[in-house]
Amino acid sequence: MEILSDPVKRRAFDSVDPTFDNTVPSKSDGKENFFEVFRPVFERNARWSSKKHVPKLGTLESLFEEVDNFYSFWYNFDSWREFSYLDEEEKEKAECRDERRWIEKQNRASRAQRKKEEMNRIRTLVDTAYGCDPRIKKFKEEEKARKESEKKAKAEAKKREQEEKERARRAEMEAARLAREKEEEEAKQLAQQAKKEKEIQKKAIKKERQKLRTTCKNWNYFADNEVDSVKMMEEVEKLCDRLELTSLQSLNEILTSGSREDSKTAVEKQVQEVNAQLQKEREAEVKARQAARSAEQASGGSGAGGKGWNEDDLQLLIKAVNLFPAGTNARWEVIANYMNLHSTTGIKRTAKDVINKAKNLQRLDPVQKDEINKKAFEKFKKEHAAVPPSIDNAVPSERFEAAGGDAAAPWTTEEQKLLEQALKTYPVSTPERWEKIAAAVPGRTKKDCMKRYKELVEMVKAKKAAQEQVATKTKK
Repeated sequence: MEILSDPVKRRAFDSVDPTFDNTVPSKSDGKENFFEVFRPVFERNARWSSKKHVPKLGTLESLFEEVDNFYSFWYNFDSWREFSYLDEEEKEKAECRDERRWIEKQNRASRAQRKKEEMNRIRTLVDTAYGCDPRIKKFKEEEKARKESEKKAKAEAKKREQEEKERARRAEMEAARLAREKEEEEAKQLAQQAKKEKEIQKKAIKKERQKLRTTCKNWNYFADNEVDSVKMMEEVEKLCDRLELTSLQSLNEILTSGSREDSKTAVEKQVQEVNAQLQKEREAEVKARQAARSAEQASGGSGAGGKGWNEDDLQLLIKAVNLFPAGTNARWEVIANYMNLHSTTGIKRTAKDVINKAKNLQRLDPVQKDEINKKAFEKFKKEHAAVPPSIDNAVPSERFEAAGGDAAAPWTTEEQKLLEQALKTYPVSTPERWEKIAAAVPGRTKKDCMKRYKELVEMVKAKKAAQEQVATKTKK
């Protein structure tokens, strides 16, 4: 009665109830009949809870919130069970204070160990139940399915967005294509319309010209003799070439409706206007040509330290520009050195001088270019019309016979390719080499092939010498 009437001692006595079943079901037992196995265990251990309202295990149809509340309660389970009743020593039996303290320390340690074992037992029970609970497995599968569904929905939304962007891009491209085709069609129609108008105008001009010629011919070109008739015929052709459609139409109207004298006056007036216009154009062309020549002379005098360019230097520059084409390393320095080596004037040219002069030559009118090229070609013919017998001492009798004859015809590109291929096919050690080379180039004799080979060798040597000189200057 003393123990049961004291609440503290009663709790200590109840905590070590020998009839209480402390066993925890195993996973193998709980997987098949989860609720039948674990419901009585949780109800049995609920007596140790400090809180009055203990959640039930529930059923298979319980909601997620109910199941989550149940396991949250048991994972944070607060037990009032304590094990002071199992103390091995009683402090009231101690003989002194120190012994009493030692007994209390031993008792606290044993109680804490038993409390720890009890909480481990409860935690093992909850973990085992959580692992065997079919509802947890179902909730996890549902959560996984929900996440997969969300992921799939996001992927589909992203795909729809990409498809929408692609459709918009294609629609934009299609609209641009249609607009471009429309513009091209409109431009094509405009071009066709312009072409038709041009053809109509061309036919109208042709008709008016023919009408002018016929009318003037019917009036015997307003002349009394054959000489004046021929002269007026030339003037009429000049009118046909120079007058525009409106002018031709106006003139033809006068010729058709007027008398012979009025027609003659109108034609002569038109001829005078055309001749005056032609005279102005000729004068302007002459002035422009004179200005170009003056500018060329001024630039030529300013180049190379104020020293001018004679015809030989101009021809040598043209030859050097052709010999060293675009792409040659340090091209203009090489051309300048080539001119300094071969020029007879002794004037030293720089790369800047030859560049300026080459630009001036490009700006010349076609007549001046033709004159310079013609002089250069004539000089080339004179130099190569007869080759001195001392150039090649190997076979003088075959190479230079008939040296005083006419110069050979210029080599074409096809003949040059055939010669180069024959030189590769028949090396120096080949017997009767030049006879075979000449046979490979139709229309060329042995002497022609040997001459051309010598010219090519000299050109290559000159080119290499100029390039080496530039390279040496660059290194210095």
